[in-house]
Parts: sequence; C-alpha cells; structure tokens
Amino acid sequence: MNKLLKLSIFSCLLVVIASCSSETKSEKTVKNYWPNAGVTYEIFIQSFYDANGDGIGDVKGVIEKLDHVSDLGANAIWFMPIMPSPSYHKYDVTDYKAIHPDYGSMDDFKKLIQVAHEKDIKIVIDMIINHTSDEHPWFLESKKGRDNPYRDYYVWAQADTIQGFLDKKTVTLDSDNIRQWHDPGFGKDYYYGFFTGNMPDLNFDNPKVREEIYEIGRFWLEEVGVDGFRLDAAKHIYPDDRAKDNHNFWDEFRAEMEKIKPDVYLVGEVYDMKEVVAPYLTGLPALFNFDFHYTLLNAYAKEDGMMLAKKQHEILDFYHGITENFIDATISSNHDQPRLLNELGEHKDKMKQAIAILITMPGAPYLYYGEEIGMLGKKPDENIREPFLWDEKGEDVGRATWIVPEYSTDETVQPLALQKEDPESYYNHYKTVIHLRNTHPALATGSLSLTKQQYPKSVMAYERILPDQNLMIFHNIGGKTVEVDLPVGYSNVIYELKGASIKGDKLTLPAYSSVVLDK
Repeated sequence: MNKLLKLSIFSCLLVVIASCSSETKSEKTVKNYWPNAGVTYEIFIQSFYDANGDGIGDVKGVIEKLDHVSDLGANAIWFMPIMPSPSYHKYDVTDYKAIHPDYGSMDDFKKLIQVAHEKDIKIVIDMIINHTSDEHPWFLESKKGRDNPYRDYYVWAQADTIQGFLDKKTVTLDSDNIRQWHDPGFGKDYYYGFFTGNMPDLNFDNPKVREEIYEIGRFWLEEVGVDGFRLDAAKHIYPDDRAKDNHNFWDEFRAEMEKIKPDVYLVGEVYDMKEVVAPYLTGLPALFNFDFHYTLLNAYAKEDGMMLAKKQHEILDFYHGITENFIDATISSNHDQPRLLNELGEHKDKMKQAIAILITMPGAPYLYYGEEIGMLGKKPDENIREPFLWDEKGEDVGRATWIVPEYSTDETVQPLALQKEDPESYYNHYKTVIHLRNTHPALATGSLSLTKQQYPKSVMAYERILPDQNLMIFHNIGGKTVEVDLPVGYSNVIYELKGASIKGDKLTLPAYSSVVLDK
C-alpha cells in the first residue's frame, strides 16, 4: 500500500473516531488561548526547511511548512534570531533592521507574517539587546577611541580600575564564561562582555542606547508587523548587582513598546529561581518557567509524582503575590537544553507522558521544534539544533544540510511523513494532547488545585478548575502499576495514556500512564 493511500485511510479513521466521541459539541470547539495560555512553537530557521536548496533553512521554507504548525495545534511561533550575524546561531547581531541573507529578504519575512496571520498564527522574534556582535558598526566605532561618539554605547573601563575583576567571576546558570572584561588589542581599555568577548554588552546607562533600542522595537512592530519579542538575557541588561535597574529598564521598555502596539507580547528569559524571576513580571508580563523543566526531570529521576505539581502551585502563588496579570511560559525543553528525549533516557513512554503533563498543567506552553517527532540532541548546542526530518532521506527535498547531524539521523528518528501514518507516533500523540487542551477550557485557563488525598509516591494528581468545568488529572510517573480510589464525582474518562482505566470505584494507572477525568 503506498504512503499516500495509507495516510488517507488513517485520516479517515481519525474522522470516524472523532465523530463517535461522546463529548458535546461545545467541548469540541477549538479555541485559541494565546497569549495567556496558548501553545507557542519555537523554530530555528536554519534547521527547519530549506526551500532554495542551499542546505540552510530559510523564511520561504517556513512559509511552506506553516500548516505543520497549525496542524499541530500551536497558536504562535517564536523564531530564534533572524538578524544578520557572523555566527550560525545569530545571537550576536550586526544589523538590527534586516534579515540574515541566508534566511531570505525582509519582503520574504513580511510575506511569512501575512500568511501566518491568515492562519491565526502569531509571530514572535528573538530580540537580542543585552549585547551586539563585536562586528556591529556601533562597536567598530566604539573601539576606535575614548572620544568616538559611539564610545559610550558600550561599557568601557581602564585596566587599572578593574584589575580585581579581570579574572574573577563565578559561573552562572546561563553562562559558563569566566572572563567578562575583554581587551580589544590595545592593552589599556577593556570592554564588558558578559557572555563572550565576541558579544560586547551595550551601555543602557546611555539614553542614546535606550532610544536606539526603542526605535528598533518600533521598526519590527510597526513596519514589519511582528506580534512581539522574546527578550534574550533579560537579567543582564545591567550587571547582577544592579537588579533594580534591570527591573526598571524593563518597565520602561514595556511602556515604550505599548505606546507602539498596546497588545505587544513580551516574554523574557530570566534564567534563575522564582524569587529572582518574579520582580521582572511588571516589565515582562510573560517569563519562561525554567523551574518547570528541571523539576519535571527531577520528578522522573526520583519517581516523585507530586514534586512538579507542588512546585508549580508554589510558583503560581508566588507570582500572584507580585501581580495578577502574568503569563507563565512553561517549557519542557528549548534550544539551550539537551533534547527532552535524551534527558529522559530515550524512554518513549516517559517522553509521551512528559508532554501530557506539560499540556495539562497551567501556563502557556512552549514546544521546541522537532520534539514532536522525538528528535535527539546533546551539548554542544549545535547538536541540539540539528535539521528537522520531514521525510525519508531520499524523499526529503527540504531537509537542511548545514550540519552533519550526530543525534537526529534517519537511523535514530522516524521522519514526520512516516509518523503521520502511525497512530502511536510522537507526532500524533502531540496532536492529540494539544487538541485536548484547545477543546477543554479548564486545561487551558483553569486554576490549579492540589488534592489532599494521599496517593502512592509515583502519582501526580491535580485538578484544573473553572466555574463551569472541573477536570481531575492523574499521571503515574513510576515504572510500576498502581491502583487508587476514584475521586468522588469523577467518572468520565476524556483522555487516557498507556491503558489507564476505571473499574468500579478504582482507577488503575499502569507505568507512565495518564488520565483526564470529567464529572
């Protein structure tokens, strides 16, 4: 049977299954909950889809594959850096108002936004303003001398005033750079670069720099038409000992961006614990929840079911103490962490359940490209950003070839085209759980309530509650079957994974199984 025919039969089967569902028509209504609780899909364009055959993914390739994002059920795309840069990752910008030529033209990108918006997909771009490339025209001017007009666009110090800092630095969660002050080659004045010497930090004490940044934001929001920004290294606009200045800057940045686009979406990368993250919420209404990722992995390692549920409840309560209007951007992985499947020991059942946990928890979940087909990858970062596998190698005309993959190869990862045909694939699992969330309001916007009932250690149990819908969720993250008492009033299974089932007043949860119950 050829691939096209099998795909058609499988699609028809899905339609039949959907038509036989006992859910009401209102429950089947698919709703877009973005930005507060919608799903965002992170793309590294270089590895996504190559439309012109040069081996590098491009903007036109993304346009060709927008239906993949919408079919998955995602509501927005976050693009890793798209601006000109000398590096493959493009986190060191040389021109803030252009598209990297490898990716295409500004007209291509505007076309992408137009088509995405027609499909109800929002577009968020990486904005890297903590630093520039050392090849940026501002820095090339700045290092010419103390009297240059661009000197104060960066942070400079004379060698004798910073001697104690030249070789002193502790490693942080988001940087393993030990040396922060860098000599441009003259031996007298040093510039500050938190991450590397190739990425000199901008001087935000200079009002001209802040105005430049606000103008860049205006350009992308007004002239290009993006919906918002992911703000890289948001904690490091000023050094760590000036946290209050960081908070104040982001308050100012938000106010300036909202003058341009009142509904602008801003999500910040503040790589730290909740006490450090929370004060940024007034300036950056959405912040990545890195605790979610690490606690999820730790919970699996210890087979401690309630560890993540308790942590998430604690974080949400803490944030509510700062502001009621925040977006908790939950993640299971991204471009800086090893691929989730690697972190889970390449355990397929854990992988599927981990996504079921992410999608049934509160927040606005982010999905990293390729996770939905079980891509693999470990450090260094290039190997976490390998090309997407769209089809079998001989048929995959758009697969990027800029890097020879070490982890996500035809031998280790089943390509998307084949996964579409397989009801048990990662891809169809992702589609199912995202659709579940998009059709059940309590999973998207309901509050999180932890049960007081005591369950076996491996069981994660919580309710998602709205005035007109209560759902009870169980996940057995351990390797053995457990049986628990069925909660009073909950008898309707609307989703199950790995054979979770009800018999009488008992709920049986096999290893790595999940279930969502309705009243």
